[in-house]
Amino acid sequence: MNNKINGKVWTFGDNIDTDLIIAARYLNSSDPEHLAKYVMEDADPSFSSKVNVGDIIVAGENFGCGSSREHAPIALKAAGVSAIIAPTFARIFYRNAFNMGLPIFELPEACEITEGDEVSVNLDNGTVTNITTNKEYKFAPIPEFMQELISCGGLMEFAAKEAKENN
Repeated sequence: MNNKINGKVWTFGDNIDTDLIIAARYLNSSDPEHLAKYVMEDADPSFSSKVNVGDIIVAGENFGCGSSREHAPIALKAAGVSAIIAPTFARIFYRNAFNMGLPIFELPEACEITEGDEVSVNLDNGTVTNITTNKEYKFAPIPEFMQELISCGGLMEFAAKEAKENN
């Protein structure tokens, strides 16, 4: 796995639920490219046209609350979001994100990072560095198994790799 993630920051507040991430009206498809067109539409209607591959979302408390739809991390990843940083995540979103291969990081000081900042996440030493302000933050390390899920691109890809290695 690439142990560094660098990107431009887009910020969102507390309690961004899965319906704000991808509205229910778009769930007639599970095609990632289709979902990417509408990601975060109800929170920021122009987000999908502004976000670039590699960008990072920094949000407030309880990101991904609401329903357990897997479409939310799929849409974010397909739109090019490389990681999400927030003080806390809804537990089902947390697991779904890793299952879909989208890295997320719990950082209590996430609110200190502002939109437009450039940040670098280093998985090896467990730090988020705000390159814009030159401030460094520590986050709880991600378990090795979950890092492997991200490295493989998600749970399905991980399982396929395991099956291939064991045959």
